[in-house]
Order: sequence, then C-alpha cells, then structure tokens
Amino acid sequence: MPVLWCSWPIAIPLFGCLIDFVVGDPWHWLHPVQVMGWAIQRYQTWVFKTMASAWRQRGAGILLGIGLPLVSGAIAVGLVRLAQSIHPLLGGAIAAIIFASCLAARSLRRAAEEVLQPLADGDLSTARTRLALYVGRDTDQLSEAAVLRAVMETISENATDGVMAPLFYGLWGFAIAPAWGVGAAIAYKALSTLDSMIGYQTAPYQDLGWFSARSEDAVTWLPCRLTVVTIALLSGQPRRVWQLCCRDAVADPSPNAGWSECAYAAALGVQLGGLNTYRGEVKRKPLLAESLRPITPGVIQQGLQLTRWAVWSWLLVGGILLGGRYTFIGCP
Repeated sequence: MPVLWCSWPIAIPLFGCLIDFVVGDPWHWLHPVQVMGWAIQRYQTWVFKTMASAWRQRGAGILLGIGLPLVSGAIAVGLVRLAQSIHPLLGGAIAAIIFASCLAARSLRRAAEEVLQPLADGDLSTARTRLALYVGRDTDQLSEAAVLRAVMETISENATDGVMAPLFYGLWGFAIAPAWGVGAAIAYKALSTLDSMIGYQTAPYQDLGWFSARSEDAVTWLPCRLTVVTIALLSGQPRRVWQLCCRDAVADPSPNAGWSECAYAAALGVQLGGLNTYRGEVKRKPLLAESLRPITPGVIQQGLQLTRWAVWSWLLVGGILLGGRYTFIGCP
C-alpha cells in the first residue's frame, strides 16, 4: 500500500514547510549551511594562499560555484535515496527534514522578533546590538525608525532568497522525484551561501566570488519575479504593486533585492531605502515605493504574514500541479 507521499507528492514540501515554521533551525543542531560554510572557508583560504593572479582565482571561483551546489545536491539526493531504500517512511522523513533546512521563514521571524522585543521594552541600545547580527550596516547610531526600516528591509529581501527561491526549486524538483526536489533546494542553498560569503565586488573576493554572485543573481531572477507577482496578488492591489516595482526597483543595483523589497513595501504602504552607513561610509539606496504610513512593529508582522501566505499559495499551486503523480522511488 503506497504511503502518503507516494500518492500525494506535495506532502514532503508541505511537511518540510511545517517543520520550518514550527521548529526552524535549532541552534545546537548541525545545519547544512554550516558544513557548506566550513567548506567554503577552507577552499578560499587555500585559493588565496596558492593563487595570486586574478584569472586563476576566477577559475577557482567557477569551479567552486559549480562544484559546491552539485556536490551538495548529490549528497542530499543520495541520503534520501538511501533512507528510502531502508523504508519509504524513513525516506519521506529525511526528505522533509532536509527540505526544511533549506527554508528560513522561522529564522526570519525569530530575527525580527529579537529586535522588536527590546524596542517594545524601550531598550533601543539592545535592539541596535541585536540588529547588528543580521545586517551589514552600522547600527550603533540608528534611530528607532531606522531600526524598524532595517528589519523591514531584511525580512522583505530575504523572503525571496531565504524562503521562496528554495521552495520554487524544491517544487520544481519534486515534479521529478522527492529526492530531486531536496537536491534542487540544497543546490540553490549552496549557491546562495556562496553569494553571501564571497559574492562581493570588493577585495579580496572580487575574482573568487564573481561567478557565484552572477550565478545566484541569475537563478534567483525567476523565483524573485514570481514572488513579486504573488505578493502583489495577496495585497489586493496587484496593478499598483507591480507598477511601483517597475518604477523603483530597477534603480536598485541588485537585480533581485530591490524587486523583493519594493513588492513588500508597496503592498504594505511603506517606503524602504535611503541612507545607510557601512563601516563609516554613507551610501544612498534608492527609495522604494511610497510612504503612505510609517513602519511599525505591526507592519513588520504583516510583512511576515505576507511571506507565510505566499508560501501556502505556492504549496497550493504545487499540490494542484503535482496532484495524482506517483513520483517517489519505489512507489507503484
């Protein structure tokens, strides 16, 4: 008799999303991103020690940008298939757990709440300190309004690369088989981790990280636009949200971050962007959407709710598209 995820393939991504929403990433558990980070660190140390020329570092960057996602994805596929060969229930459980590790919805919510709680207690200093753990800008002089804007920008930008993009590639892979869904999500997570660690245009990463940064931009482009469309539809004002994104997001130097941030800002009636300070250097980011109301803790919670509704919307569509398929290896 086929188990649930044989006859209903959306069950594994559904359970994976539930695990992420309820459990998240326990601090004391070894996380795939930690392993990836260790590998990246060791590799870059070796490259910087042995390769001085720019073209050699670029070649090493291409090898890393292709190799880490492929190896990570292959390991995930192998683990799921090994577990499934022991028992389909074990295979489904391992697939759901690994898939959950690719999502960051609970982590984003926790990060926001860790900053919002001291603000609610009137402790701006602690809020600034906690915010510094999650953003690259200088936080020690930020006003309460600037702290709230930073939190809003963080949850709206990372909603795409931290939640919706791995979900997109996971659902695409699940159309083939659950093992492939997990592998695709992990491969994207590896590329995203590379971009966050070495995808900079400044020394010493401009050569080693250029391929990973460009590749991450490319593979995030489609799920980012689909996320914008989803947020626009959920806002009830799809035309307005899309028009504001087309007007403002194109000014952002990132091909994806500005679109994601602008979609949330337009949907919530707030404005993002403006002056930020990085290591003492003031930089101006383009203004995104229109300031119809101030950013408050309640608005940030609404932004987190938008992400939750977007996830459930994609799972619903994925369930319809995957419905009736017997994709799990070993199922009749």
